[in-house]
Amino acid sequence: MDANVSGGDSSDVDWTSSDEESETHLEAGTSPQPTRTETIVGNEEASSSNATRSKLIGQFVGMGFSEKLVLKAIDENGEEDPDSILNWILTFSTLEESPPQQLSTNSDPCSSDYNEIFPYDLSDMDSWSEDEAEVCEADCLKDNGDYKSEKHKMLLSLAESGSLSEKETKLLALANMGYALEDAEIALERSGPETSVDGLIEFICVAQMAREQDCYLPEDGLKARHILNGSSKSKKRKLSEMKKKVMEESIQLPNPMIGYGVPSMQPPERVHRSLPEESRGPPYFYYENVALTPKGVWQTISRFLYDIEPEFVDSKFFSACARKRGYIHNLPIENRFPLIPLPPLTIQQAFPLSKRWWPTWDPRDKLNCIQTAIASAKLTERIRTVLERHEGDDDPPEAVQRYVMEQCRKWNLVWVGRNKAAPLEPDEVEMLLGFPKNHTRGGGISRTDRYKSLGNSFQVDTVAYHLSVLKDMYPQGINMLSLFSGIGGAEVALHRLGIKLNNVVSIEKSKANRDIVRSWWEQTNQTGSLIDFDDVQLFDAPRAEQIISSIGGFDLVVGGSPCNNLAGSNRVSRDGLEGKESSLFYDYFRILDLIKCIMGSNRAV
Repeated sequence: MDANVSGGDSSDVDWTSSDEESETHLEAGTSPQPTRTETIVGNEEASSSNATRSKLIGQFVGMGFSEKLVLKAIDENGEEDPDSILNWILTFSTLEESPPQQLSTNSDPCSSDYNEIFPYDLSDMDSWSEDEAEVCEADCLKDNGDYKSEKHKMLLSLAESGSLSEKETKLLALANMGYALEDAEIALERSGPETSVDGLIEFICVAQMAREQDCYLPEDGLKARHILNGSSKSKKRKLSEMKKKVMEESIQLPNPMIGYGVPSMQPPERVHRSLPEESRGPPYFYYENVALTPKGVWQTISRFLYDIEPEFVDSKFFSACARKRGYIHNLPIENRFPLIPLPPLTIQQAFPLSKRWWPTWDPRDKLNCIQTAIASAKLTERIRTVLERHEGDDDPPEAVQRYVMEQCRKWNLVWVGRNKAAPLEPDEVEMLLGFPKNHTRGGGISRTDRYKSLGNSFQVDTVAYHLSVLKDMYPQGINMLSLFSGIGGAEVALHRLGIKLNNVVSIEKSKANRDIVRSWWEQTNQTGSLIDFDDVQLFDAPRAEQIISSIGGFDLVVGGSPCNNLAGSNRVSRDGLEGKESSLFYDYFRILDLIKCIMGSNRAV
């Protein structure tokens, strides 16, 4: 709808009487001359309309919004519902004040798994109730240096000149929320020009949900269009059915995701598992990757790792942040024990000082999966500005609460002052993931790289719980082969368990991460040997035989191959285990099988 900035447009005045309305013989293009009485009545109606309009304009302009946007919002939503006007303005103004948040081109999307949770989330983040997840937000941010495409810039330019069409207005709204313009255009084309912005978001989310599991909407998305054309209750039911179908086609994850048990909860029945003969240790092995992957990935991983069933565990049972992961291992599952002291399990326990500033309308007690990137200062300033506009209210309007909560969940923001939300500091992330304070400072890397390294790491308390069975088995210490070592999550877990590290062979591509592990090794006064390599693909039989003959074999092989092509926000190459990065899983299996063969041959001799 085009903006109508004039409050006294003639269409607002009834120029005809009821008698004249019944007459149909007036010449086309002519209109009856109003009487003086009718003119007065018409002017009074127009005056009343102008007064209401002026009051609304004054109210929202006084809140800091531009008059142009306020006028546009009133024309789009009418003058009867101020909440709808505010919601519209927040979409087209608040979100437009700064660029959409982007991951850097170096960010590994799987570690954040990341983005905003939509109602039917399939990403690796903690979930919440349907009531809390009313709005779908973008998980299709584009990984390029320039956050605005040329078309996005063009739309912004048209918006400044006030010449946007209704279609372009909707496209700009979606682009400013972070959605890819390509997805927005497809949604608009298939859903129809009359579909609202909320309806388009629903369409995009359904399509993204389908892509997450390598399935596609039937008939080129016609089913999604049919869903959007139904009633609100019908839409929820049909979207729920579609979600169920998608989940049925993927591996079924347990609920709750506690694997063979966590310290606070055990499975309802005693678990008995029988491992294939060829999989039994030593050496023991432990493999980790994201739980939610494209269809068939975990089945393939299990098939290569001796058909052992994955153990799916969410680290929210061990810490104040969620981290849904799958583990395949041949370790015993009895007599596990947690690290002591127990870590904080809620946000409030982890950050007690934040309680003073925590709004009553923020229900979070867990953080989502730790990301490799953080929110910008512009975003946190925008949140503060929006909330300060409603300082005197009991609570900010529902639309404002919804917007702020979306950003807090998306970026794991915590409250550090009045109306002030802030991202986690690196040492706070280290604490949540179970690492010692300043662990990642040891590599002499930048703050940005610290976030990236932490986002790609193990959650130490979770891994330590699984590895704890080794303490009684190896009282004199162990020899470990650590593949894709990262910042040494497994090494830290074993050290915190009190298991001596006699010899550790670490293979990690990132020099910064290798430096972090080396620094930690020296700072904790390890007495064993740390040998590091930089490429799993170059670790061959001669090298493995040389090391085994030198140290006497490995007791544990541990690692988690890259998940770049498996999960989260990655839209560039969702190729599963055949992707360039995630195909390195096969090197994990190759090296594990190589070690088992060499050690088996040595025992036979």
